[in-house]
Amino acid sequence: MIILQHIGRYSLLIKRAFARPEKHKMYYFRLIREMEALGINSVGIVAIISFFMGAVITIQTAYNTENPLLPTYLIGLAARDSILLEFSSTIVALILAGKVGSRIASEIGTMRVTEQIDALEIMGINSASYLILPKIVAFMILAPFLSVLSMVVGIFGGWIAGVSAGVVSTADYVYGIRFAFIPYYIVYSLIKSVIFAFLIATISAYHGYYTSGGALEVGRSSTLAVVHSSVFILLFNLILTQLLLS
Repeated sequence: MIILQHIGRYSLLIKRAFARPEKHKMYYFRLIREMEALGINSVGIVAIISFFMGAVITIQTAYNTENPLLPTYLIGLAARDSILLEFSSTIVALILAGKVGSRIASEIGTMRVTEQIDALEIMGINSASYLILPKIVAFMILAPFLSVLSMVVGIFGGWIAGVSAGVVSTADYVYGIRFAFIPYYIVYSLIKSVIFAFLIATISAYHGYYTSGGALEVGRSSTLAVVHSSVFILLFNLILTQLLLS
């Protein structure tokens, strides 16, 4: 019954969040601020993690394909497919669930416990739409760009690590990246990144919006937001992979 209660409250909150805005101009300015806070400020961590993960994937692939019967360009091919299919969408989403999800939950949760949301309601403002909708839209807009950035930086990091370690030449690595390339893999990754962004933003906002108590409960809501966002990312990753790649 508790699960059904959460599903019901979550659905009603999302319905309220997507209600027609009172003033579109006000929402536009909030959207720009949220794009900077949630998306642009995440570029650094996405780039750093993608670079090193691309390097690790390339080196591990190289040491697992030392059989002389296997061509060297398979290193670039394996790194490309690993980054495009899973890392740039799913793993990056799990990382952003910790950074962005906790931020959304703690921000809205703090407003709830300090009665700022109650003040918005008294003024006749749809607090769910005013606080949550710009975050959802901003994160869904920038998530594909973060995914593309992860792809580029990850493949570049793999090239740097492979050449520096002497496990693959530039020519073989580039040939492996281009070999049997399927452009749909990029589309598949971008679709997943948008859906994962929606899950992170809405689940985190839900936990923050229904926070009750004080600072301790805000921290608990942030933790639950990250945990539940990560679980649903993995669940929907399985569902989307079956639907989009089968």
